[in-house]
Formats: sequence, structure tokens, C-alpha cells
Amino acid sequence: MPSVSPSAAKRIDSTYKKTVLENGLRVVSEELNHVRSVSIGIWVDTGSRDEGVKTNGISHFIEHMVFKGTTNRSVKDIARSIESVGGYLNAFTGKEHTCYYARVLDEHTELAVDVLSDLVLNATLPAKDLEKEKGVVIEELKNSEDDPDDIIHDYFDTALFGSHPLGYPVIGTEPNLRSFCRDDLLKYMRKHYAPNRMVLAAAGNVSHDKLVALAERHFGSTRKRPHAAGVERKKPLQYHPEKKDFKKPIQQAHICIGNQAGSIKSKHRYPTLVLNTLLGDGMSSRLFQNIREKYGFAYSVYSYATLMSDAGVFSAYIGTDKQHIETSTDLILKEFEKLRSKAVGKAELNRTKAQLKGSMMLSLESIPNRMMRLGTSELYFHDVTPIDGIIRQIDGVQQDDILAIANELLREDRLSKVVIHPDAKTHTPTNSESEIAPANTGRVA
Repeated sequence: MPSVSPSAAKRIDSTYKKTVLENGLRVVSEELNHVRSVSIGIWVDTGSRDEGVKTNGISHFIEHMVFKGTTNRSVKDIARSIESVGGYLNAFTGKEHTCYYARVLDEHTELAVDVLSDLVLNATLPAKDLEKEKGVVIEELKNSEDDPDDIIHDYFDTALFGSHPLGYPVIGTEPNLRSFCRDDLLKYMRKHYAPNRMVLAAAGNVSHDKLVALAERHFGSTRKRPHAAGVERKKPLQYHPEKKDFKKPIQQAHICIGNQAGSIKSKHRYPTLVLNTLLGDGMSSRLFQNIREKYGFAYSVYSYATLMSDAGVFSAYIGTDKQHIETSTDLILKEFEKLRSKAVGKAELNRTKAQLKGSMMLSLESIPNRMMRLGTSELYFHDVTPIDGIIRQIDGVQQDDILAIANELLREDRLSKVVIHPDAKTHTPTNSESEIAPANTGRVA
């Protein structure tokens, strides 16, 4: 199979640079002078896993509220600041990170850093907008609840992690959202929004020296907070498989079957990624070819691997007719069994590795994707793994590695399963209406 040339991989990594300011802010960049744009992100090392039952959703709500005004800009000024020069400004919250990012022409790099730093350092969190934005986020929550092929992954995370914060929905619950006050947000930001818990990442036509100078100008006077660096995260709970069934007034059944996986730092990281590609990533995957192409039981069927700092998720998903729930589940389990009992052929393994490497390299043609890679790599590893090193790791995955990781992740007695059944007569309580459901009391830390 064709491979990625070492020279191509080297070119990707050759412009990576990193500087740490005195206050702990990490500045990472990748200069690409053949483009006219730059993507810039400020990453905060906090997300929904840093919340409690009563504060679940606060990270995401803060992400919304910082756009409501700063000491330097009104809500309208913020909206116009980047769009007025043709750029793009947005943010997202995950289980472990929050990112505020912009994409602009290179000539507006200084403006982008100014606006982004203003959001994370000078947000006023105006009380007059607090209740209004609660309504906005609650509507976002309801929208996700109305999208079963989206919300099922939240339900599945809860089945895997129970009462641990990794099992909480990032968006939170309606009772929590309604309870938040301005002091709650400020307290959380004082604890987590510290320069020594932030990364300024940029990719595109920007020099590292200029980026560092901008970071010094906008962040240099912000003091390091020693207590922020020592924020401890609870380890995931001991895993016990869970089976959960929900009913919603929908037309199609939605199913997730899977297991807790290793972390992004695990030695099984690359075998897990290859296994995922082989099983359910793309039209050539086993799940797609068997369940969709051979039987026609689904429009959407795939697998996914989500790897975090100390835990992960490996799951197969399918949306199918309610009459095919058992048959589709059996077909997925048969694919799991094949991977556990028989080594994948060399030709199929080589094709899968080539697919994974190719998709990775193609993703790096996106400037925002490069910035995302810089930010997440710095937060997880305090470095960026060279692309040629990643390619070597993928190439090094052997048949026995796939067999071993399949037997660890796909054992039927270790699988959790969540099904959303179509039922027009039944109303299911949702995150918008209730607190997080208590976990199985048999779980222990």
C-alpha cells in the first residue's frame, strides 16, 4: 500500500515552536507562509469533568456568557469585531477542554488575539443577560434532546461512567442552568481560567515571535495562580456494564454498544484507532459493508473511539427500524466476535492503516485542524508528536495487536448498551427536566 513519504511528514512538523511565558501561559504555533489566513485558539484546561452534580453545565454556560460583554467590548462589539474583517469567531466546550477560537486573514492576527484574550480575561458576565442566556442554552439542550442520534451518546457516556463527571452531559441539566448565578460563574472562572491552565495556539501565516509578543502584551500582566495548576480530577469509577432503554416519540431506534477504552496516553492508543477504522469508520468498514450494504438495515452505522486524558470510549452506533433492533444488535456483536476470534488479514490491515494515515494527513490541509492539533496536543502531552512518529506508530500496529485490543474492548460480557426505542405514546424524562440520574450504587471509586 502507498505510504506517506518521510519528507512530507517532516515538512508538516518543521515549523512547530513553543514558548512558555513567566505566568505559565503556553504559546504554540505552526507557521505556514503559503496561506493568507491564521487560525488562533485560546484553550482552557477545563470542561464538564471538572464539575459536580450541582454545577454540571457551568463550563459550557460560561463559554456562552463571555460573549455577552467584556470591560472593553459590548456584546455587539464582540459579534462585529471579527466578522467585520471577514473572519470567524466561535467557541466550544468538551469534557476536558474549553476553546475560544478565530480564523482571520493574517493581517488581522493582532485583532484576533486581542478579541480572544479579552473574552477569557475581561468577561463581565452581565447579570442582565444571565437569565436570557439561560433560555438560549436550555433551548440548545432541548434541541439536542430532539436529536436522538446525537443525545444517545450522552446517554451512553452516563451508562459507561455513571456518577463520575465523565458521565455528565457537557451542556448540563435544566435545573442546574436555572440555578446558576453570576457569583457561581466568577468562582469557577477564578479557579480554572488562569494563564497556567491556558494555551494560545496558532497555525497559518503567523510568525512565532509575533505571536509571543502579542501573548506578552495581552496576557503578560495576568498573574499565575498556583492553586489552578493543582486542580485534581477524579479518576474514573470502576467499570460495570450497564444496559439502558429509553423511549421517545420518534420513528427510528438508536443503539450504542461499547465499552470503556484506554486513555489517549495508553500504549493501546494506535491499535484502538486502527481497530476503529477497520470496524466502523467509512464506507469500506465492516459495519457499513455488512449492515448497510449487505442487509440494508441502516442508513447510519459506524463506530467511534474517544480518547481522553485517563479514560476513553469505544462504541458502535446504528439507527434502524424498531423491527430490526435485535437483528442489528446481533450483527454488530457478530462483527465484534469476528475481530476477537480471528486475526485480521494482512491485506485488510494494510488498507486500514493506509486509510487512517491518509485521512490524518488530509485533515492537516485544514488550517483550523492544525490549530486544534496544536492545542489538544499541548494540553495532553505538553508537546506535539511529530507526524512521522505518528505514522510509524500506525505502521507498527500488527495483527496480534488488533486481536488483543479487540479481546479487551469487545468482550460481550463487558459491553454496555443503550437503546432509544420509538414510541409515540411514551414520554421520557430528559436532561432538560431532571437532575442527572444516580448511578448504579455498586460502583466504587
